[in-house]
Amino acid sequence: MDFRYTPEQERFRDEIRGFLAANVSDALRLEIATSGHSPGPLGKAFLRLLGERGWLGVGWPREYGGQGRSMIEQTIFYHELDLQDIHYGNLTITSLAMALMKLASEEQKRQYLRQILAGELEICLGYTEPGAGSDLAAIITRAVRDGEDYVINGQKVYTTGAHYASHIWLLARTDPEAPRHKGLSVFIFPLATPGVTVRPIYTMEGIRTNEVFLDDVRVAASAMIGPPGSGFHTAAVALDYERVFMGKYTKLRRDFAALVRECKAPGDGASPPLDDPVIRDRLVGLHLDIERLRLLCLKSAWMMDHGNVPGAEASAQKVLASEREQ
Repeated sequence: MDFRYTPEQERFRDEIRGFLAANVSDALRLEIATSGHSPGPLGKAFLRLLGERGWLGVGWPREYGGQGRSMIEQTIFYHELDLQDIHYGNLTITSLAMALMKLASEEQKRQYLRQILAGELEICLGYTEPGAGSDLAAIITRAVRDGEDYVINGQKVYTTGAHYASHIWLLARTDPEAPRHKGLSVFIFPLATPGVTVRPIYTMEGIRTNEVFLDDVRVAASAMIGPPGSGFHTAAVALDYERVFMGKYTKLRRDFAALVRECKAPGDGASPPLDDPVIRDRLVGLHLDIERLRLLCLKSAWMMDHGNVPGAEASAQKVLASEREQ
């Protein structure tokens, strides 16, 4: 089996690398190195530049302003940016925008997709709660209908990007009497909405994530994606797209390259660690693990291109069908 890119894909990768070489300044690289994985002013400006040049829509259909390329090519593009730790909107582009194309109303598509494509709008993911992580059907954040609005109360945790995103993609319970997977709905609305409070949580690595408190947050009913009670399916669709990009090998590749550089450097007059055959053997093993992960990413993208992903959406349909039978 040939694991290499096609000649066309290699040319596309060279085009990306040429663009980055010409446009990523030393000042931006310094900001990236010191920002703690939160985009600063230069990072946000570069995101808008990517939008102006049409790069953010690599894998988007042409009808939504994208380049209409394959998911493989979209993956190549994002991996090249990831290898340099360049901010490109992450889940906003790779997952949530794709779900909007599939599930949002025409009005919502007009409202959000153009801004996302231009690098002007970023969305964070409001799923996890203190008592509901891997089991999203256990969430208790409530959204209660009040005329033409919903009033939302609850708390989200580990909301990565909430301190710089403009909007939140929020999963809330709209029908407490329905079976737990069927009483959920997804909303998208600005984080600047009154009643939203964002507080930092720092990981052991020093990376910022957040907890988000929602106190009588009033949003229009038109902020809901899909009909009431469709939130579990909506979240599953977004997760299917997310799977293609979440298992990224790129940070591991960067860390591995730094490790190899350290192993090549002699210390205190001694020979470099790379001279030790045991260390070389372990480095080879790490390299192979990273390559396996890269191939899994590309396999996921290939399956998505061919409509052959038995993933979260299919699992959600089975769960919902099971609840209908109960």
